[in-house]
Amino acid sequence: MSDWSDWIGREQRSADRLDEALAARWLATLDLGAPDGADMPQGIHFALCTPQAPTAMLGEDGHPARSDDPASLYPPIDLPRRMWAGSEITFLRPLALGDRIDKLSRVTSIEEKEGRSGRLAFLKLEHSISANTEAAIRETQTLVYRDASPSDSPLVPPEVTDSLFDPAAWDRVRTLAPSEALLFRFSALTFNTHRIHYDAPYAREVERYRGLVVHGPLISTLLLQLAADLVGPNALRSFAFTARSPAIAGDTLHLAVRQEGDTLDLAALNDAGELLTTASATPGGM
Repeated sequence: MSDWSDWIGREQRSADRLDEALAARWLATLDLGAPDGADMPQGIHFALCTPQAPTAMLGEDGHPARSDDPASLYPPIDLPRRMWAGSEITFLRPLALGDRIDKLSRVTSIEEKEGRSGRLAFLKLEHSISANTEAAIRETQTLVYRDASPSDSPLVPPEVTDSLFDPAAWDRVRTLAPSEALLFRFSALTFNTHRIHYDAPYAREVERYRGLVVHGPLISTLLLQLAADLVGPNALRSFAFTARSPAIAGDTLHLAVRQEGDTLDLAALNDAGELLTTASATPGGM
């Protein structure tokens, strides 16, 4: 087991502005109309204070190359594959056009485990986002690192051959097939250079995915949009999601939500009815 104690508590600050151009690109990417007033839809923070590593500093997978530089927020974990495993988000106030955005990111824990597929490392980050110096969003993000798959391993996930999804179990369902153009636009909006989202030969031949992988925060954004359709814009106090299995561009994706007492139960499922992402949300005044 590695000793990552020097990384616990490391911080990184960044700043941005929610301007009209970014807002227009966000709405266009998601096929949303302009909202009433200046408040933007929940989830737009994924496109603010994005990573800005120079192109020369990117590694083979498109992520910033790992380094033990004291200025680096991310530790040089010696496991080559990385994914966004989930987030727990608290919304304190809406983000509005013109807001100055400040973000403080802090490493809170690094834990190594042995899983069925080998070594895993879990990195937790706390993100505190303020708008015009007022606390707006708190997010705890979990990243997971794992070993590379063998070059001859089967492509994942397997193709779905039977349509078994049952919409009757949900209050509202939206069905779509995320396109390559949608993934490309979301990568551009969030400055996400991980090649599994736009480089199909790399995704298949190196990381052994069956196709381009739909971003976890993109699925979460679409689920937030579905929740807003049900309970209204900027109505959620909290939202948490966990990625369970990759969604592949072009495959049928069912986004679903149902009311469970005082909370919302949300999910993204494939055409076989298998859970790809699970989420929960709590409405509340903001």
